[in-house]
Amino acid sequence: MARRKKKQRHEEHIDESWLVPYADILTLLLALFIVLFASSSVDAVRFQQLSNVFNQVFTSGTGFMDFPSDSPSNEPTSPEQRTGAEDLEKLGKNEQEELTEVQERVNAYIEKNDLTDKLGTNLTDEGMLISIRENVLFESGVAEVRSENRKLAKEISELLVMDLPRNIIVSGHTDNIPIKNSKYESNWDLSVMRSVNFMKLLLENKDLDPEMFSAKGHGEFKPVASNETKKGRAKNRRVEILIVPRTAINE
Repeated sequence: MARRKKKQRHEEHIDESWLVPYADILTLLLALFIVLFASSSVDAVRFQQLSNVFNQVFTSGTGFMDFPSDSPSNEPTSPEQRTGAEDLEKLGKNEQEELTEVQERVNAYIEKNDLTDKLGTNLTDEGMLISIRENVLFESGVAEVRSENRKLAKEISELLVMDLPRNIIVSGHTDNIPIKNSKYESNWDLSVMRSVNFMKLLLENKDLDPEMFSAKGHGEFKPVASNETKKGRAKNRRVEILIVPRTAINE
């Protein structure tokens, strides 16, 4: 009887169900290596996109067929690559048409008066932005426009003498160096005074209506360059002029 029981134990089958998931893992790894090898000739951007896909698959359970197609509309776009048309999509049709017309007129003025190396325009979801290229308007911690840039303010004021929407916002900005003295409690205060001082220079042009203008400050929180370098900080000490569409004002 004991011999029969021993024989039965020898005839029991070993559980081999673990081989199925093991084989699946090997298949996935093989597929991974094949795809990585095949992608070795693509550029860095494509490789990063492929890496993101695999990360999604193995961490969140997303399947390859669930991922969006690799078309230009799905690729990430940096702020430098964004176009005015993309920003205008957030506005109504009338506002888009109005801002596009304003930008064309302002660009024509800039080109006609040889100001292309000094001024640039960009359409945003708020309005048409006039930015100042390369010119360092302010010394660090100072709200008064440098004397050599006062002529530029006059040129901008001449540009604004046209049938523009009724609201023009002058916004001031700073670098990220903290400030606290008898004149300015913070970079917020400094940025506001920069916008006010620049607006006063614009309004020396008696052909402009002061009721169209307002000033505001953004402090250090909207840089256009890195604050890690002296040149970058100088670029961030700036003002910008925003022309708001008339249709948005009337709403």
